[in-house]
Amino acid sequence: MKHLKKITLLLVLLLMLTACSGKNDSNNQNNEQTKESSQAQAKDGGVIRIGLTANLASLDPVKYTAMYESNVMNSIFDTLVNYNSDLTDFVPNLAKEWKISEDGTVYTFILRDDVYFQKGQFQDGRKMTAEDVKYSLMRSLNESALKRIRYIKDIQVKSDTELDVILEKPFSPFLAMLTDAGNVIVPREEVEGQGDKFGENPIGTGPFAFKEWQKDSYVELVRNENYWGEKPHLDGVKFSIITDENMMGNAIQSGDIDIATQLKGQNVALVEKNKDLTLDQIPGMSIGYFSFNVREGYPASDIRVRQAMNLALNREELTKGVFKFNESKEGYLPLPSKSWGYNEEAATKVKEASGGSEEQIAKAKELLKEAGYENGFDLELITAANRVPVATIFQSQMKKIGINVNIKSAEWGTFSDIVSQGNADSYIMGWTWYPDPDFFLFQMLATDQIGTLGNGGGYSNPELDKLLDEASRVTDQEERAKIYGQAQDVIAEDLPHLDLYDQDVLTGLSNKVEGYVSRPDGRIVLVDGSSNTWLNQ
Repeated sequence: MKHLKKITLLLVLLLMLTACSGKNDSNNQNNEQTKESSQAQAKDGGVIRIGLTANLASLDPVKYTAMYESNVMNSIFDTLVNYNSDLTDFVPNLAKEWKISEDGTVYTFILRDDVYFQKGQFQDGRKMTAEDVKYSLMRSLNESALKRIRYIKDIQVKSDTELDVILEKPFSPFLAMLTDAGNVIVPREEVEGQGDKFGENPIGTGPFAFKEWQKDSYVELVRNENYWGEKPHLDGVKFSIITDENMMGNAIQSGDIDIATQLKGQNVALVEKNKDLTLDQIPGMSIGYFSFNVREGYPASDIRVRQAMNLALNREELTKGVFKFNESKEGYLPLPSKSWGYNEEAATKVKEASGGSEEQIAKAKELLKEAGYENGFDLELITAANRVPVATIFQSQMKKIGINVNIKSAEWGTFSDIVSQGNADSYIMGWTWYPDPDFFLFQMLATDQIGTLGNGGGYSNPELDKLLDEASRVTDQEERAKIYGQAQDVIAEDLPHLDLYDQDVLTGLSNKVEGYVSRPDGRIVLVDGSSNTWLNQ
């Protein structure tokens, strides 16, 4: 098993970030340099308090739709494999080793034999086996709200610690997909015994066990004393729901929380100036975008409407208006600029056809007239509360061409239901995933994703579908990048989204927090194979 096939190396290489900034490299180096000395003096005890910026809808792996939920789930559950902290390589987790067949369709996993589930209502903390892996992955395949795993043809259990996952075709992003919180391993007894309640009483194998969930307020976890990995230093974790950005800033400064996530606005400067706090800012894998409903009968089903709105959009004004402390920069494609597949030429094409100048506004109005909207039209825009400032500037820009945007704010569960069912005229949201372009371009724009939150606009383009499928079958990263480049050319021409900004990961940390490592994907990971967060109280 120690000898990995050539295809495995290629798959690992495709996840390398080609454009990590010096600041990010420095952050990772410092983390590695300080880890050994920090852990040597680490203290056990204490409950770390973390602020999340949105309400949670479900902690069931097949039902969750947002990073806010997965950031709680990361501590309760485990995946077969993981990314390292800077997303450049895969590392073992519940699977201690794996190999891939020559044709790329069979993944053989060897599991740890010392993993136990947390105690629940329908099992008393039994050992995890390969049957649990099969059950969990097949459940995700058949029930995942965002189709977080695909192309599994069969899973054959060879023993309690070995299984083969057989794919319908070669699929390069498969290992990356296995790191997603939607594909964690769960005990069948708890899922089927609890039914719909499993999302409110989750049971996994992770370093912390679920304790309590006060809706719209907080989720509490306690240390899993039977955790298979390094014993967590923390006694527990309390995730507080703080949807107002000013309240988030106040909470970290007053000491009510130890970690503030997704910092923005004046809170960035305030945290940076506070001697008791640390501002941790690294380049992220997060984008913000406006999406049309392009189904028949909606104005944006006409390409001329989409082109007109892009002409009227001034991304520089928007990002400077919302992100006054350099938290983000303009975005032009549904892929972060730090992804190895990013097509700069396609981004430039979108940029040149936008900006909101007088000439562009006049051209936009002419396009709307040609499309039958000489007097503009009314458009309902739904978004979560934390993106209302973005929507407000967007609203003012669209008004210049006669499009009257009515902003509707909704809590996350309601928002995700409306959008995934295709019932939104338009919406603004964010998307964070991994460096592989598949997790952005396929998830948000493939025809197969219609009916999920990713493709809530109902976009379908056979040419794009073909390119995305082709790119997922190829193992060579350079070749994949070329194909994804062609896909982005199609996107730049057809404008299924109006992408708005690329966002850094900004975290406020109390100086009491030790051993915490920020990640480009924004995931909160308190304990894994390379880090173990603790409180210097």
